Amino acid sequence: MDSLSQIALGAAVGVAVMGRRTAVWKAAAWGAVAGTLPDLDVLIDQGDPIRNMVLHRAETHAPFWLTLFALPLGAAVAWMSGQRALWWRWVLAMWAALVTHPLLDAMTVYGTQLGLPFTNHPYGVGSIFIIDPAYTLPLLVGTIWAVRSGGAGRGLAANAAGLVLSTAYLGWGVWAQQHVTGVARAALAAQGIVADRLLVTPAPLNTLLWRVVAVQGSSYHEGFRSLLDTGPAMVFDRFDRGTALWPAVQGQDGAQRIAAFSHGFWALGERDGRLHITDLRMGQEPAYVFSFALAQRQGDAWVPLSQVQQVGMRPDVGRAWAWLWRRALGQPVPPPR
Repeated sequence: MDSLSQIALGAAVGVAVMGRRTAVWKAAAWGAVAGTLPDLDVLIDQGDPIRNMVLHRAETHAPFWLTLFALPLGAAVAWMSGQRALWWRWVLAMWAALVTHPLLDAMTVYGTQLGLPFTNHPYGVGSIFIIDPAYTLPLLVGTIWAVRSGGAGRGLAANAAGLVLSTAYLGWGVWAQQHVTGVARAALAAQGIVADRLLVTPAPLNTLLWRVVAVQGSSYHEGFRSLLDTGPAMVFDRFDRGTALWPAVQGQDGAQRIAAFSHGFWALGERDGRLHITDLRMGQEPAYVFSFALAQRQGDAWVPLSQVQQVGMRPDVGRAWAWLWRRALGQPVPPPR
């Protein structure tokens, strides 16, 4: 999730665990710090853009390592707060704020390596977009209320309510995802599309509109479904995956990493004489965040680039925003291309 959501979650968890055992602002502040610490791995340069992508949310997002780190962190916070007798409670608060960070990240589609050091499998439920105000606002309101009240009155109850509402919203997203998955499978079958793998993930900033990607051999199909749509029909657009280009890059480390990290939701294409690989999970046609140039055309051959380059495209924000909300409200408007 975005940094603000993680800060808000960490602060809310810190307040919930510490309660009235310390100043509410102090619990919120340290919880916010712990809630954002795992994302400091973005400051590490792994050598190229693809490695930076796939090695984000790795060791610093593994509950095993975070549990070990919580002990010295909690003890240090207790010492700096002048509450050494409560060191165990601070350890619990820091552990909870640290571990909820990757658990929330795993609800997005990106991929979080929760099982390290035992497995580097990137887990991604994909039931919430990386930025969703409906998730973040209850946490912010509850925590601010608690801090402003100093823990008196209904402050701590408001903080707890924020955690309950935000967690319930995550549950809603999982239900909505399963509902749309059922509709998508039926629509694909009716159109004779047999998907090798299926992705159902929300469009930006909401859980009303969902994007569906069905990979079928050398092609993939993209469609959208709003929870406010009437009728079972879905419209899918077909695109070439560029699998014929795979032999040109299959020996490259970057190509192998994207193919594995994306769980098979990748495509190859040529643009401006360069061969690029795209993670199809984040973005929509034709604009994707994670697209990387791997090779340069020289005659009839592809020559690997000396340095992988990120060439992701951004959509026209105005057109995309206007389409997003009209489509989310159930209007059958075609996506901007």
